[in-house]
Amino acid sequence: MKMKEGDKAPSFKGLNEKGEVVESEDYIDKKLIIYFYPKDNTPGCTVESCNLRDNYEALQKLGYEILGVSADSSDKHQKFINKFQLPFTLIADTEKVMIKDFDVWGEKKFMGKVYDGILRTTFVIDEKGVIDHIINKVKTKTHSEQIMDLISN
Repeated sequence: MKMKEGDKAPSFKGLNEKGEVVESEDYIDKKLIIYFYPKDNTPGCTVESCNLRDNYEALQKLGYEILGVSADSSDKHQKFINKFQLPFTLIADTEKVMIKDFDVWGEKKFMGKVYDGILRTTFVIDEKGVIDHIINKVKTKTHSEQIMDLISN
């Protein structure tokens, strides 16, 4: 089932970089940005995460929390956070439960090869758990600006 704007976001539960449980109930009455990305420490994912880091305070002033999600382990996430001083939580979805619930697993093409993987996608979710915006064509270098343009309209 393809997620669309106006849908209720799926409930989720996963482990963060510290191995602690993070779940949708932790974000009741809060605005949330969930960004799904393929892999820690890869060029595009690093640029995207650092862009969100650099604009984290501005997004917080607009009332948003940020969660990053990939299939990497909690340990890899902690190293990624430490290396780039990321101020937000990363969820280790090693079993791809959230990835599949948010429908961001699919066919990708890279350098002539076709394979299944995480489709870089961001969800902007309101205080009631409703998806306000879905960004499928993420611009890694200016992702925060993409988000802010959507939420300021």
